Parts: sequence; C-alpha cells; structure tokens
Amino acid sequence: MKTFEQITALERRYLLGTYNRYPVALTRGKGVFLYDLEGRRYLDFVSGLGVNALGHAHPRIVKTIREQAAKLIHVSNLYYHEYQGALAEKLCTLAGGSSSDLSAGTSSIGPSMGTCRGFFSNSGTEAIEGSIKLARLAGHRAGGEGKCGLVALQGSYHGRTFGALSLTGQDKHRKGFEPLLEEVTFVAQNDIEGLRAAVNDNTCAIVLEPIFGEGGIYECSVEFLQECRTLADRFRAALIFDEIQCGLGRTGTMFAFQTFGVAPDIVAIAKLLAAGLPLGAFIAKEEFANAIAPGQHGTTFGGGPLACRVALEFLSIVEEEKLLDNVNKVGAYLQQELRAIAEKSPVAKEVRGRGFIQGINLEIPARPIVDEALGEGVLFNSTQDTVVRFLPPFLLEEKHVDKGMRVLKKLLRKKRKEAA
Repeated sequence: MKTFEQITALERRYLLGTYNRYPVALTRGKGVFLYDLEGRRYLDFVSGLGVNALGHAHPRIVKTIREQAAKLIHVSNLYYHEYQGALAEKLCTLAGGSSSDLSAGTSSIGPSMGTCRGFFSNSGTEAIEGSIKLARLAGHRAGGEGKCGLVALQGSYHGRTFGALSLTGQDKHRKGFEPLLEEVTFVAQNDIEGLRAAVNDNTCAIVLEPIFGEGGIYECSVEFLQECRTLADRFRAALIFDEIQCGLGRTGTMFAFQTFGVAPDIVAIAKLLAAGLPLGAFIAKEEFANAIAPGQHGTTFGGGPLACRVALEFLSIVEEEKLLDNVNKVGAYLQQELRAIAEKSPVAKEVRGRGFIQGINLEIPARPIVDEALGEGVLFNSTQDTVVRFLPPFLLEEKHVDKGMRVLKKLLRKKRKEAA
C-alpha cells in the first residue's frame, strides 16, 4: 500500500490541480464511518457530498454489485436491458403522485408531477444539461425559436459544464469561462417582484434549487415557489427543480418538491440515486417529455445495467428500512442541537436547512473548523466560506449527532479563544 506522501506526490505530478483536498487518504468505510491509511476512524457527516445515503459498504448494495458485475456491467443504449425501464417506472411513480411508504409514513407523497417519463445520465450536471435541452425543445414548439430564455437564481449552483455553469449564479464559478449561454436572466432567491419582471413570453424555463446546496443551504420560500409555478403556467415555460443535492430523501420526503408542496415540470436528480455509482436522471411531465425525438439526446454510459440495478436496490432499502422516518427524526435532532450551539456561541450566526441537508453559518471562516475536525475523528464540510454543511448518511443516529456536536462546540470555543 502506498504511503500518504506517495499518493499526494502522484496526484501533484499527474492530475490537474482542481481540488483543494483535505489532508487525509481514505481506504475503506463501514456504515457511518470511514477509515484512513493508518486505520483511524472518522464519523462521516459528508457522505461523499451527499452521495452515500446508505453509508459505506451496505451489505445489500455490496451483494447487488457483486451479482450484477458478474452478469452484465454495460451495454449500449442501442439495446434493452431489464433494469432501466424498471427504475424509470419506480421514479416516475414516486414523482407522479401515488401513495408510498417512502413518504416517511404519510398517506400521500404530496404534490404530483402526474404522468411523466425519465432519462438517465451519468451525473447531476448532465441531468441539468438534458433538462435545459428539453425545455428549449418544448419552448420552440410552444412559441417558436425566440422562446429560449432561461431564468435562474443568484447564488445558485447547477454544475460545471457550460450549460449548467450558465445557470449558476455565482461569479466565482463563472469567472474565466465566459462567454457562456446567452438569454439567462438571474433573480434573487425569494424576490417575487424580480421574478415577475424576469419571466415573459420568451422564457422557456425557470430553473432553481428548492434548497441551495453549494450556495450555503438557503431555502426557497413556498410563496416564491408557488409564484414560479404560476408564471411557468402563464407563459408556457418549464419549471425545472434541481434536486441533485436536496432530493431523493434528504428533506425527509423522496423529492424535495413534496416537502415544499409545489410540483415542477422537470426534476433533475443524481448523487444518492445509485448508492455511490455514477448515475443521474431527469424526470419530465408528459407534455414536456413529448417534445423530444430519437437522436436529439443520448449518452453512452447513462442508465447502464449495473447502476440501474443498484439504484433499484437503494430505493428498496430506503423503503424497507424506513430510512425517511430516520431522516425526519434524527434530522430534527440535528437541527435542535445546531440551534442550541448557535444560541450559545458568539461565533455562530444561523442554522439553515432541514432533514439531512443542513448548515450552520459562522462569523468566522468554516474551513479551519473542518480541517481541525479531522484530528478529532469527524468529517464536516464547508461551503460559502463561513458555512459548515451537514449531508450525513441516512443511517445516522442521535448518538452520532452527539459526538459531532461535541467536536463542533469544542472547536468553536477554541476559535473564539484564539480570536480574543
């Protein structure tokens, strides 16, 4: 096994310098814990930036991967396999309004997208790209080639390819890559009057995250989302929800739009979907799905048999183990404990989010807190300079929250003393 120094030296020599990594090399995981080269254990509040909802090495996922890898890993989308249609049916059913145990014990999963169809990609960014293409096609059909405008939110994040980056309302990500897509108008989150001024007959889509992820864990208000729905209907535009980080259970319902009570026309998902394997998707209402024809979109790897079978197993595990109940219960406990810290610590300002997508905003930089937490055996994440972000696995228990909060409080006290 290579040493940490050998691993980092190889990366410095042969990889583009695009990542500001934390100083740890991880080798294995089990449940909510990860282990480094020396065998040190870390409590994981990051879950691969929201990917590993089932933690690490879940026995049913491991078994499914082994079985399917021995049968069929990849075939071209020129051919059928048995899992892609089944996964699309499951996701469209969950989004389309039928009752499900996945709704954390309620009798309904909330607002419905109605009859819909899906497309599988390799990532969330690709799901956004496909959503934009579909909205443009539908817009041209509804209002001609001039109906191509996109409305997005300031402070948002949708990915790093050109289309997704064009919708990302953060200059630090866009700088240096211009010119990007034209016809994109940005409005402030929850600015209803600004939204009304931006949407018009030439708008083909309104694109937003119900909860900003990379943008610092800010929620769209229900009133703002309702106005987005009203304007999209009035101007025959697609309402697109980017649920890549906040969807598939993180808010306590299978889709975040079910938490907020407003259904989109297209929803983009990824991260959690295949329990660590690369898989994204967008799901579209029938009226928008009908706008695309064979040959107008495609992918080589998206929707392969291995990833789709694992995704089906992921959804079954979430349902059978009632993990959304746990997201709601332990997520509420996490928020309670974070708020208690915010009330008592002079360097903590505000707690935001819900379920297992939360953040605490600080008066001081968050990255040093995250760095020092490594030495305490806890993995946190920072975003927007001052926010400590929590995207834990759905298996997290209250005792794990207690450990994480003890470390956070200790480090905040330390930073306060250093600043005094």
